[in-house]
Amino acid sequence: MATYKVGYFVGSLSSKSINRLLAKALVKLAPKELVMSEIPIKELPLYSQDYDADFPPVARTFKQAISEVDAVLFVTPEFNRSIPGGLKNAIDWASRPWGQNSFARKASGVIGTSPGSIGTAVAQQSLRGVLCFCNSPLMNTVEAYIQFTPGLISAEGEVTNEKTAEFLRNYMKEFHLFVARVLTVLPRDA
Repeated sequence: MATYKVGYFVGSLSSKSINRLLAKALVKLAPKELVMSEIPIKELPLYSQDYDADFPPVARTFKQAISEVDAVLFVTPEFNRSIPGGLKNAIDWASRPWGQNSFARKASGVIGTSPGSIGTAVAQQSLRGVLCFCNSPLMNTVEAYIQFTPGLISAEGEVTNEKTAEFLRNYMKEFHLFVARVLTVLPRDA
């Protein structure tokens, strides 16, 4: 079976992010056909159209990293009922300048965790709207809103609750199948 490169974004800039723990867990639970690598967003300056004529090196490197993967996975918290500013900033960089949108025709998935019982549902809905505008084919099922409890995921990315581990394993299996379907219809070299 073919392997696919998946770049993932952690929406939180915090070194203690529970979404970073979730990302570690997803990497461990992903099928072997998904080769996962983080695409960091922390060093990007605030986007401005003034950069469109000549992106700074960090933004060029960022866009290049996206171009080298087959799919992207967003692992994001919810800030004030929406996505974090740092993540939105990264999406703005990737989608610009006009006509050079890095997300166009690139399979994407969205997942997140929070201590609240709705587990980032509102942030994910906001992000889905942005990704639709960016012409990114988006996995709409299985949706994953994870309520984080202390100890749910270890610092090494081990999920301590077997039902949650199985759910996340299935999410990554479904994401793998979705990426394969998207690339069948929208091959990268087309």
